[in-house]
Amino acid sequence: MLNQVADGVLVHQSALLQNNTVVVQGRDGVLIIDPGITGAEFACLAKDLAEAGQTVVAGFATHPDWDHVLWHADLGDAPRYGTDRCAARMQELRSDPDWRARAAEGLPPEIADDTPLDLFGLITGLPAGTATLPWAGPEVMIIEHPAHSPGHAALLIKERGVLVAGDMLSDLFVPMLDNPTGSNDPTEEYLVGLRKLAEVADDVAVVIPGHGSPGDQIRSRIDLDRAYLTALRAGGGADDPRVASPKPGWEWVADIHAGQATQHRGTSVPPAESST
Repeated sequence: MLNQVADGVLVHQSALLQNNTVVVQGRDGVLIIDPGITGAEFACLAKDLAEAGQTVVAGFATHPDWDHVLWHADLGDAPRYGTDRCAARMQELRSDPDWRARAAEGLPPEIADDTPLDLFGLITGLPAGTATLPWAGPEVMIIEHPAHSPGHAALLIKERGVLVAGDMLSDLFVPMLDNPTGSNDPTEEYLVGLRKLAEVADDVAVVIPGHGSPGDQIRSRIDLDRAYLTALRAGGGADDPRVASPKPGWEWVADIHAGQATQHRGTSVPPAESST
């Protein structure tokens, strides 16, 4: 079911991981950001849009994680955009003859049989430095940054006061860091991403995370994520409310923290930062 969170901006949330699919109304149809994760959810979304007389004219994947690059034929064949790095990651995956099996490996077993993969990862990369999404609707600013995943981008719909944050600023997940490659510092990359989001915070009335509840607390969410990362580098972070007092059913977020704590044990504490 679609729920309005701002003028012309609606959210369809998945049951399992509380993924937020965002629908933005434009002049000729709608933009869909990060579509759902099961066939049943796609069918529900398509039905809601059809009953509202809305046509899908564009899609956008905030980053190349499996649950953000899915699509379904019921939504039509509108162009599906992402950053150039997001698209390149998907092209690399789909060039493997066994890409479908590789993609299926990452699916939660509860939904593996109902997750459509035929149109998985078919993303059109926007040239590096593209500032706004090419579509006939309110201006959508693309904020690319290195946090969480290569090719990650948030979208700011300034006219509507909405920030679609991708897999950041969640009230359910602690910051989930990219895997270190030896040449990158995932924690610092995440802090860079938070700085970029803080730069537009004055324009945001509603923040929509990739997972969890939309809300109006963008600065407090940025501060909470920074505090977690600072504590993580110091060997802490277990007192973060998303770890210490998780939403019922989300106790496994503590496992994410435990893995990241092991990875970062012994590193230095970064300097404190302001969200302004």
